[in-house]
Amino acid sequence: MPEDTRTICIAVHSRANYARIKSVMRAVKEHPNLELQLIVGASALLERYGQAIEQIRADGFEPDATLHYMVEGGTPTTMAKSTGMGIVNMATLLNGMEPDIVLTVADRFETMSTAMTASYMNIPVAHTQGGEITGTIDESVRHAITKLSHIHFPATQKAKKNVIRMGEDPETVHCTGCPAMDVVDSLDLSLPSELFERYNGVGAEIDSDEPFLLVSQHPVTTEYADAREQISETLAAIRRIDMQAIWLWPNIDPGTEQIAEELRIFRESSENDQVRFYTNFSPEDYGRLVANTVCIVGNSSSGIREGSFLGTPTVNIGTRQQGREKAENVIDVGYDAPEIEAAIRTQLENGQYEPVDLYGDGNAGGRIAELLATEEVSIQKRLTYE
Repeated sequence: MPEDTRTICIAVHSRANYARIKSVMRAVKEHPNLELQLIVGASALLERYGQAIEQIRADGFEPDATLHYMVEGGTPTTMAKSTGMGIVNMATLLNGMEPDIVLTVADRFETMSTAMTASYMNIPVAHTQGGEITGTIDESVRHAITKLSHIHFPATQKAKKNVIRMGEDPETVHCTGCPAMDVVDSLDLSLPSELFERYNGVGAEIDSDEPFLLVSQHPVTTEYADAREQISETLAAIRRIDMQAIWLWPNIDPGTEQIAEELRIFRESSENDQVRFYTNFSPEDYGRLVANTVCIVGNSSSGIREGSFLGTPTVNIGTRQQGREKAENVIDVGYDAPEIEAAIRTQLENGQYEPVDLYGDGNAGGRIAELLATEEVSIQKRLTYE
């Protein structure tokens, strides 16, 4: 390996992780002065959460290592234990891989494991999507990772200002946009007629020529005891809308078991004649769904990020995305079936919105790779206030 080549280790822990970092992985792999090291772990390895590793391999990325460390149970206790197990096992991997920089994504508890391990081992940490404001424990985790990181790639100008206000050296903070926009920007957004059959799924049959809702609602870690009640309100609203829907399985956060149980009960009931459930789509095919759905419903950030980029009507439920920068395509509602139903009907009347480059212009991956190749990164940190 040439002396001026840097090794960049990227850890992918979930299907959402992969969608948010795929374009960076590609850009790093293709950059003449960078070498990609890839660790795939946590729910990205588990079939019940979409087994993203299969998609990663299909896209031409072969992991240098895999890392099983998730503790089953879906509670705050198991989340804390999983974070600790991630640190223990990540340390062994990084000790053998010896990367020049570790790149970690956003605000997940698995991301905390990566950032803590690398920083304690004197490996510079690069962080995407810092400085954003949201609800749940992700808010605290994101800002903690910012303080552990040495080079920052926030998605928006406001987020960049927030990172600098946290005492990070302005010279280390680069507004690059969100890499997820790169995926949808490069797509033929037409919906293949066989797409729904390709990913199997369970539940009602979906007609790709008819309008459909796209639903994705994850548990809120700080409200996990209310997960069953919250998802029941969303299910009631979807029943009343009486439109076919694509529903993505929830992530691994505390409360996931309660949500999954309610979804299974509905899935097997005689009421379910228009909803089909899926565990995963490729980032590209998910982008096509976002582009072609009549409305995104739930609490995933994709309705806010990709939704604004594509102008897709979105109904954002609850507190998980509270405080995040939003474009006009988003209507915020509480955990209340009539309120959710009314917002969906409003969005169906509104139709498509004007696309907005709020979270990037589709070129984040290349920018991040170039900065990783050229920026001087110091392992020594200190508070810096302007």
